[in-house]
Amino acid sequence: MTGGKTVGSETGLYDLFVVGGGVNGAGIARDAAGRGLSVLLCEKDDLAQGTSSRSGKLVHGGLRYLEYYEFRLVREALIEREVLLSSAPHIIWPMRFVLPHNPADRPAWLVRLGLFLYDHLGGRKRLPGTRSLDLRTAPEGAPIKRDYRKAFEYSDCWVDDARLVVLNALDAQKKGARVLTRTACSAIRRIDGLWHVEMTDLRTGVRSEVRARSVVNTAGPWVNDIIGRVAGLNSSRSVRLVKGSHIVVPKFWEGRQAYLVQNPDKRVIFINPYQNDLALIGTTDIPYEGRPEDVSADSNEIAYLLKSVNRYFKQQLTEDDIVHSFSGVRPLYDDNAENPSAVTRDYIFEVDAANGQAPLLSVFGGKITTFRKLSEHALERLKPFFPQMGAAWTAKAHLPGGDMANADFEQFLGDLRARYRWLTADLAKHYARLYGTRTHDLIGNATSLDDLGAVFSPLFREREARFLMENEWAMTADDLLERRTKHGLHMTPAERQAFTGWLERQQVAA
Repeated sequence: MTGGKTVGSETGLYDLFVVGGGVNGAGIARDAAGRGLSVLLCEKDDLAQGTSSRSGKLVHGGLRYLEYYEFRLVREALIEREVLLSSAPHIIWPMRFVLPHNPADRPAWLVRLGLFLYDHLGGRKRLPGTRSLDLRTAPEGAPIKRDYRKAFEYSDCWVDDARLVVLNALDAQKKGARVLTRTACSAIRRIDGLWHVEMTDLRTGVRSEVRARSVVNTAGPWVNDIIGRVAGLNSSRSVRLVKGSHIVVPKFWEGRQAYLVQNPDKRVIFINPYQNDLALIGTTDIPYEGRPEDVSADSNEIAYLLKSVNRYFKQQLTEDDIVHSFSGVRPLYDDNAENPSAVTRDYIFEVDAANGQAPLLSVFGGKITTFRKLSEHALERLKPFFPQMGAAWTAKAHLPGGDMANADFEQFLGDLRARYRWLTADLAKHYARLYGTRTHDLIGNATSLDDLGAVFSPLFREREARFLMENEWAMTADDLLERRTKHGLHMTPAERQAFTGWLERQQVAA
């Protein structure tokens, strides 16, 4: 073999070898490990480095999917919205969305009907329902142009998408799964009723082999590449790559509410509060044919997003207001829809099993909100191959850090501040939001701010960086500043440079 040193095959035999460390891969690994299966998850980059950290960061039913008659998907997503809210109240929380009505785009009766279905299709229990607003008198109307007089307000939830992935991987590991990052699945072949899997450590070039009774392909944009190039098989299904871009600007309105605006092309754009003093605006739907690794927001998309916001808001945004942008490739199941916005957000599975042995289950499509249910359905498809598999269990389970009394974040935050009175209010909230009850593990025996070590920025201390490196597979500055946290959005170039230098010194010392 070329390109790296080969080491001997490991003696371990796994029930499931999962390719891909996005939300679906981490969710399946967690569910399977909790059912008693032996699991190895292999990710070629960092956890959530691809699509799963570049979403609109919402746990939602998908209001606009009702127009495409995706009733099954919307119902499932609405039910999952409350399941996930209970499982991880530190990284998922309710948000109210204000939808200014523009009769030129959709008639009021159609919007009301959609919101009525949205309120009742999923058995809503915890979230408040829809209400109408007079934008001329309601405080939510203050930033909106006077041309728009009426709005509807409804509920959905916010999620820290990258942390959702990491918490699933953590729980999988806690239940016995092995999680490898920066490790590519370079070849899989069926031999004598088992999969022989070759992996390459992309940091060292070292190759290793394991065996597995089944392979789960959750490679997202690379799902067909795993089937064809890596496994040497054929598939009648494929993914359709659709690019979605977002921009981040300073928050330009008062209040905690988000906004959802309509466009003449029937797309909707979210304008959401982000990181306290910022706003996240997106997303676009653009067919994409390049390498998923090379995706970025282009000038046309940025102009489209700015024009969408400026159509409704008094404050007119320009490119100079943009402090950050990102783009992700959504690997949607190709259902041959002409309009990218109409391509289904539902998911399907393909199982390739030779003589009833060594199945390869490939996942096409899906969305963050339905990852847990997708994981259950995936394991149901594999149950004939693993009759000893335990029952589904994740619906009532907490993700790491989410085991708060009554899923009450505010109560937990109050208790945290009472216990660690020396923490600043902002730092206590930051820790509570990212780590929940695991904050106690992070703080450890610290009894003062000085005990938290070097200060990289007002909310970023050395102890947090070490905690992430030791417990959450964080290795690079981007892992720490963009995915495990969002500290990078609030750091000056000098602060980022100083932190990167500190990180390099730790790696040399190790």
